[in-house]
Amino acid sequence: MAPTLDPDFPCSLPSTVDVPLPDHRLASTALRALQVDAELSPLVRRDFSLVATESQGEQSILRTEYKATTNRMLRVAVNGFMESLGVVLQVMEELDVDVLAAR
Repeated sequence: MAPTLDPDFPCSLPSTVDVPLPDHRLASTALRALQVDAELSPLVRRDFSLVATESQGEQSILRTEYKATTNRMLRVAVNGFMESLGVVLQVMEELDVDVLAAR
């Protein structure tokens, strides 16, 4: 599905940023952890959602869609998101009992 063009936010990623996680619980946890931090700039809009995998049928993919007024703002926002996502995934790996048990 092609993203609809928003005249206020003409720059968007060609596709979304999808992060597959092992199960719905971890995807939901990552969503809630990342959702609390609003975008710092009014020039950027970010939307999170959970998407089901075709093979498992459960919502275990964290989908993030970005729109921005300029390509530079889009790059800065996505870089910040990737840093935050890295922290969330590290914490989940280190502290989540189920993830440790799966090693």
